[in-house]
Amino acid sequence: MKIPDFLKTNLLLKITSVNAPIIIIRQVLSLFIRRIVAENFGEVGIDIIGQLRSIQQGVLSLTSFGFFNGMVKYVAEYKEDQDKLNGLFSTAFVFWSISSLVIGILLAVFSSPLSQYFFESTEYASVLVVTGIVAPAIGLQRIYNGVVNGLTEYKRFAKVDLSSYLISAAMMLYFAWNNEFTYALYSIVITPAIQLGILVYVFFKTFKNYIDYKQISFKIPFGNVLLAFTLISFFSTVVLSFVEVEIRNMVRTNISQVDSGLWSGMLDLSKNYMAFSSLLFTMYVIPKFATIKTRPKFFKEVKHIYLSLLPIFGVGMIVIYFLRHFIIDLIFPGFDEMAPLFKWQLMGDFIRLAASILAYQFLAKKMVRNFIFSEVISTGLFFGLSYYLVPIYGVEGVVMAHFFRYLVYLPLVVFLVWRNFRKKPEVIE
Repeated sequence: MKIPDFLKTNLLLKITSVNAPIIIIRQVLSLFIRRIVAENFGEVGIDIIGQLRSIQQGVLSLTSFGFFNGMVKYVAEYKEDQDKLNGLFSTAFVFWSISSLVIGILLAVFSSPLSQYFFESTEYASVLVVTGIVAPAIGLQRIYNGVVNGLTEYKRFAKVDLSSYLISAAMMLYFAWNNEFTYALYSIVITPAIQLGILVYVFFKTFKNYIDYKQISFKIPFGNVLLAFTLISFFSTVVLSFVEVEIRNMVRTNISQVDSGLWSGMLDLSKNYMAFSSLLFTMYVIPKFATIKTRPKFFKEVKHIYLSLLPIFGVGMIVIYFLRHFIIDLIFPGFDEMAPLFKWQLMGDFIRLAASILAYQFLAKKMVRNFIFSEVISTGLFFGLSYYLVPIYGVEGVVMAHFFRYLVYLPLVVFLVWRNFRKKPEVIE
């Protein structure tokens, strides 16, 4: 059988050969942790942890000002131009320092009412205070991750990621086995700070070579271009995190917190098996699309990705569906009512994967309006359909909404990409 050209790409082969074993180790360990958490804390515990992870994702995007993809793009483009790198890092650090301070203060001052809103209890106010304290580390870790990805330092970064995860996992397991739920939440909150420490230690010389800290000033020469990525991140991450929080609150109100925990478990499982695609998008697709300037090359690259990636994920998702009862017994024992959620989540994720490959062109080429428009439609549909379907179908309505949103999102993205090429038939700006 002929190997698609996409799989022959040296960078992709290196990324795959280095990161696939590490991802597998991490995901297996992650699933083991989820079993321990499910056994000790049940559906309610899974629900609260899912809520905290959504909050953390929003904080991560806000404190880094959504610059991650912008850092990946411009570090890859300007890694030989020190002056432009200095301007880039100055801009990123200015926005990071301001946003981290604001977010940290807000979380600390309003921890009790926010805890009541997010968790329906003030019991976890201290968790939000700790989140506020580590907010600067959360944002800085994200910015440095963007630098590493832009330099395609995938091998060492994979080891950093695994090392920090192992430390976090060890803490989570210890607290789960000892039924210390609040401390288990603390271990989740401080994980980005742990990763930042390891990241700086491992990449100290690399950062020193590319970041001239003495030349960093309180100026924002890249303000306009990076703010475009802030808007993108706001709609793709912050708004989505808020929607996830609201859907959990809605499911709790209309059904129960147990059902909210079932969906949180399904969402968590989805993020686990989609992890490898996220790695390819960040470390291959965005840098690759950023360098493609003509329409024929773009469609050729998309074709290669489709021919190699979609069949693999399609087969994998079919296997997951037929093994769903075994997976539930293995990872979420007692969560039997999760089984009907699989088909909708898997079908939605497959269509999402196909659409995301094209949508990453919006990120690579900074097509802000197209990206925001498509995300607003997608997220709005998810939110609206969830509110409509949950009273009718119960918690299954959430995953049905997930599937239907991407049925609309895929043709929408295809249309937007096609329309862009009609305006610029040959050359992509």
